[in-house]
Amino acid sequence: MCSRAACARPASGTLTYVYSDSTVVLGPLATYAEPHAYDLCREHAARLTAPRGWEVVRLAADQPAPASRDDLVALAEAVRQRPEPESRPTDARPEPESVTETNRRGHLRVLRDRD
Repeated sequence: MCSRAACARPASGTLTYVYSDSTVVLGPLATYAEPHAYDLCREHAARLTAPRGWEVVRLAADQPAPASRDDLVALAEAVRQRPEPESRPTDARPEPESVTETNRRGHLRVLRDRD
């Protein structure tokens, strides 16, 4: 669904802000939720305007951006040089027995009291 208030149309693209470049990117519908990303319907995507001084980049929704050889080499190098994960002691307290986890989204959990 479109992220705009009171719009019930299906989303067709995802809007993302790149604050460091003062750029608004409107591209294909994202496969997972991210902060600062909003799904828009075709009508709202077509009428999108950016703040003064910002650039709008519109990516074709039917075609992903082509990867260059440099992009692929950089990705391979990043994977090859990835450090081993460190084992960190958890400081989390165990949940009381009166609480149950009902849902999880990323690192957030929904907890409910057992009745």
